[in-house]
Amino acid sequence: MSRFEPKNPDYRAIAIATFEQQRAMKTLGISIARLEPGEVDLKMDYRVDLTQQHGFIHAGIITAGLDNACGIAAFTLMPAATGILTVEFKTNLLAPARGERFAFRATVVKPGRTLTVCEGRAYAEQDGNETLIATMSGTLMALPAREGAASQGSARASA
Repeated sequence: MSRFEPKNPDYRAIAIATFEQQRAMKTLGISIARLEPGEVDLKMDYRVDLTQQHGFIHAGIITAGLDNACGIAAFTLMPAATGILTVEFKTNLLAPARGERFAFRATVVKPGRTLTVCEGRAYAEQDGNETLIATMSGTLMALPAREGAASQGSARASA
C-alpha cells in the first residue's frame, strides 16, 4: 500500500493514458507493470537493437526507463489538469545492463506543489534473479494545463 494519497481520484487512468501517449516508450517496448500513488514499476524485455557495442542495453535506454518511471510516479500525485516535465536527474550506472528483462521502479521521495523529487532503480532480470544496475534521483515539475494543449500536454511528460 502506498504512503501517499493522490490529489486526483482518476490518477490511475490519467497516468496510464499519459504513459500510452509516449511514443518513445512504445518504441523501446517499455510498459507499466504496477502503478500506485507515488510508485510505479515499468518493464522491458531485452532487445538486441537497443544494445551498445558489448551487447549490453545502452545506458541511454536505461536512463530513459528510469526517467519515465520517476515521471509517472510523480504524475500520480499531481492534481487534475496538470502535466509533468523532468527538470533534473542524476543516474548512477552500477553494473552492465544484461539480462532477459529489465525493471524500472520509482517512488516519490518528496511530493510538492511545483517540484517533486523521486528515486528510481533499474534491475536486470536473468533466470529469476534480479541485479541492481542503475539508480536515479530526479526532480520533476508540475505543468499547469494550457488551452489547446490537451492532446499533447500530458504527452509532454518526459516522465
